[in-house]
Amino acid sequence: MATIYVLNGPNLNLLGKRQPEIYGHETLQDVEDLCRDVAGGHEIRMLQSNWEGQIVDWIHEARDKAAAIVINPAALTHTSVAVLDALNAFDGPVIEVHISQVHKREAFRHHSYVSLRADGVIAGLGLEGYAAAVRRVVGLLGQA
Repeated sequence: MATIYVLNGPNLNLLGKRQPEIYGHETLQDVEDLCRDVAGGHEIRMLQSNWEGQIVDWIHEARDKAAAIVINPAALTHTSVAVLDALNAFDGPVIEVHISQVHKREAFRHHSYVSLRADGVIAGLGLEGYAAAVRRVVGLLGQA
């Protein structure tokens, strides 16, 4: 079975505490549990950092250790060419996830650098977006 990296950007360590009216009351541990439940035997490597460079390093690591990446880049979505460049060097499927419906929020959230590389983008499904992303990469890995 393959390894799927689930990468989470800045402030997602506060999931369940920060702006629950937007992001809900579930925690990052709930996200991890959900991803493992739908992974179909694939290994989930769940990682979160508030540091852009750490996210880039994990994407580089994934080149040798992961078959797919599910990424919620959070605020880095709108700012990080470095994350985009790292993802462009990754050969497997990449699915971008956002808990909230970013297109109903502030205008600056409507642009994503990550979307230029992503094989799919899921927004506004809450934590179910992660499950949908993992299911999708599991399906893609099964086709490989």
